[in-house]
Amino acid sequence: MHLFTNSRFRALRRLASFSLVVFCSFLMAPTVFAQKGSLSDVAFMEGRWRGTFNGGPIDAAWAAPEGDNLPGFMRMMKDNKVTMYEMLIFEQTEQGPIVLVKHFKPGLIGSEEKDQSDRYSFIEAKKNQALFEKSDGQVRIIYEKRSDNQLVIQRGKKEGGKWAFVDLFVFNRVK
Repeated sequence: MHLFTNSRFRALRRLASFSLVVFCSFLMAPTVFAQKGSLSDVAFMEGRWRGTFNGGPIDAAWAAPEGDNLPGFMRMMKDNKVTMYEMLIFEQTEQGPIVLVKHFKPGLIGSEEKDQSDRYSFIEAKKNQALFEKSDGQVRIIYEKRSDNQLVIQRGKKEGGKWAFVDLFVFNRVK
């Protein structure tokens, strides 16, 4: 009497194959799914930067990461008058860094409700580049240091099922 018939052997082989796939998935999971990111992924932004936007200068400054945060600031001007201020705070969370953004009109009048801010979650990072997605999933932002003296912020929207990015702000380092 055979302990294993052909059908039992095939079932046992399928179970072994399935078990091997599951086991390998667990081994690979930490490298594939664990990219939470940290503030060190955006530390390249530190410094003072200047560019042009909408016919006027735009200034930006970011402090070095310290503790659980990295604060930043932007000032947009036209015809020698401020058109908007923007506060950007990168905060470290257990899920990775987030970006909190508040906009202010001249006179420091908030654009968002006082207890609200735009919120972006970390997606991934490469050397001198970090990708974040707005909480509504409609916008992605890439922060990229293209050289020691150039920092670019790109804005992405989905077009035809793919993300399309354009340079939103191009900054040069202020020395």
